[in-house]
Amino acid sequence: MPQTLLITNIKGLAGVADSPPEKPLAGESLQKLEVLENAWLLTENGRIARFGRMAKVPDRADEMIDARQGYVLPAWCDSHTHLVFAQSRETEWVDRIRGLSYEEIAQRGGGILNSARKLREMPEEELYEKALQRLDEVRNYGTGAIEIKSGYGLSVDSELKMLRVIRRLKESSKMGIRATFLGAHSVPMEYRHKRQEYIRIIIQDMLPRIAAEGLADYIDVFCEKVAFTVEEMEQVLEAGARYGLKPKVHVNQFNCMGGIAAAIRHGAISVDHLEVVDNADLLALQNSSTIATLLPTAPFFLNDHIPPARRIIGAGIPLALATDFNPGTSPSGRMAFVLSLACIQMRMLPEEAINAATVNGAFAMEWGSECGSIAPGMAARLIITKPMPSLAYLPYAFGSDLVERVIG
Repeated sequence: MPQTLLITNIKGLAGVADSPPEKPLAGESLQKLEVLENAWLLTENGRIARFGRMAKVPDRADEMIDARQGYVLPAWCDSHTHLVFAQSRETEWVDRIRGLSYEEIAQRGGGILNSARKLREMPEEELYEKALQRLDEVRNYGTGAIEIKSGYGLSVDSELKMLRVIRRLKESSKMGIRATFLGAHSVPMEYRHKRQEYIRIIIQDMLPRIAAEGLADYIDVFCEKVAFTVEEMEQVLEAGARYGLKPKVHVNQFNCMGGIAAAIRHGAISVDHLEVVDNADLLALQNSSTIATLLPTAPFFLNDHIPPARRIIGAGIPLALATDFNPGTSPSGRMAFVLSLACIQMRMLPEEAINAATVNGAFAMEWGSECGSIAPGMAARLIITKPMPSLAYLPYAFGSDLVERVIG
């Protein structure tokens, strides 16, 4: 990026603020999206310097971009992905069309275990090259910060391989990347009748090596009937805490099991999925600082429960949106389509969806003061859209690629 960059003729500069936000947006605040019309924006050394209306535009910069009446927004902050994987799983998708359930596919060794087998066989260099291609793809869709999980290794060597690939992505990309250790994604077939032995491997063999190499920022557990119980999740989270790893947890994708309250007790930054929630879950979230991250493309792809966004927003709980990009249940990293589903199926307003995918997504990665908003001093990770009539047109035109250029 040039030392100074000036973007002019912006129809609307969305997500502007005088200073970086102090907390994620919740309740009625989620629909408040400040838009500066007929605007310009100046960056210096990759940071937002200042902005204003075209009546008082600066006259020079090292590089100048004419937005041509497009909108400028913060780049998407995708706080839940499984972007590192070996191969796609479209055959299982066909199995679901034929009538098999997610649980039935998992029980016969498909799903996550299928991805684990393929990943174990793939050399690290090939895995890295495939992941880098996907990272470039989602950047072109407008993503500027992303969380990437392990969890398709399910062995010491393969989990470390995944996390080393994520570290290489951090080193080779300008994108902000967080790494999450998800060794507790599924119980491998060979440990189905000795589950505690696999948990021991996670705690005693994987975690010390991950910590020694500094490979992870967070720890995750898939808390579900097809994966790990609440008690098993707590074992893993307690061990992760001893190595300074904060939880970002998969819960309530199919069942309410008490996992949300347990994750909150362990200081979860976010609880993710939440296709189903009960009153106890909402009460636990109301009394916490944990962010509820919804992943609408997963239930869309599975033809499953639509996440209750309006109940969560109505309860005053901060809500983020993410793609869940993975080969089994959400094979897409296109955040704009996530926004469309949030509006169409979950009844979120366009402003709520944009805030959930930017500022709140940033907070779900503990980057709320770094990206996700447009304020002086924040990273200049930006989307310039093609000319369009309004911001609402972005989720409305769900089949159109409206990203003209990505900055940062």
